Amino acid sequence: MYEKDDPRSALATATAPRPDSGAAIAAAQYLDLRANEVVRAQNVILVHTDAHAGDDLDNGTLEGELAIVVTGASPAFTVVSKDGATRVDEPGLVVVPPGASRISVEADGPLVRLIEATEVQWRDRPANAAAYAEDHPRVALLKRWPEPVGEPRVRFYPLSQVPADPKRFGRIFRTRSFMVNFLPEQDGPRDPHKLSPHSHDDFEQLSLAVQGEYLHHIRTPWLNDRETWREDEHVRIGSPSVTVIPPPTVHTSEASDPGVNQLIDIFSPPRVDFSEKPGWVLNADDYPMP
Repeated sequence: MYEKDDPRSALATATAPRPDSGAAIAAAQYLDLRANEVVRAQNVILVHTDAHAGDDLDNGTLEGELAIVVTGASPAFTVVSKDGATRVDEPGLVVVPPGASRISVEADGPLVRLIEATEVQWRDRPANAAAYAEDHPRVALLKRWPEPVGEPRVRFYPLSQVPADPKRFGRIFRTRSFMVNFLPEQDGPRDPHKLSPHSHDDFEQLSLAVQGEYLHHIRTPWLNDRETWREDEHVRIGSPSVTVIPPPTVHTSEASDPGVNQLIDIFSPPRVDFSEKPGWVLNADDYPMP
């Protein structure tokens, strides 16, 4: 599954698949965010906004936390909530506590917001809502993890404070409902001889392409009913896009642009296996495990 020098090779889940449930396996989804601003997976809604200077983005009044994924192309902005105003002008993850909030945008660029899929003000907006008219039986439903330590407030985790470490897989942050992994930028195509096909037992992976182009390789395991079998998929998609990868498909993503490529992986609920690795979750002191 993983090369020996891949930090994921030491995960408990890397070699211990669970017995198969026999439930239907959902199809992968490849979503161009230029055409679909609001999309979803089972537990999370992703909102991609091409923001402009002067925009005032209303997040609504939410029961759960809001997360804002800030990339190198994102504009500076200020989050305004009942706790005051918090200005953000560099890449990282912003977590906004429940309640009403807005985003005041200072320049042009993309912003990505993550919202729980059950939020009343957002649940009917996703372009792919029909894919989740019924819950997918193989995907565990979201149960929020424990409250963060300390008083509710806007929290910003800048990437600039986290040096790269080859012993750690990406730069991972979690909230009560989401886990976001900022994978490193890749210059040029990925070595096709060093891919990492793997699968997940009970959670979806959202692979958000923010730079470059990716070739997503996805194989659906065969179940007893041959009519449910699918051909292997090798889908090329540019950025911005999000690919929703269902369990227990075997998958790997191959950067293919000659320039800079970058993926950000998103999970809801947070991954237990990543959380159990010491030092992997960079804000674990703020967000305890169950």
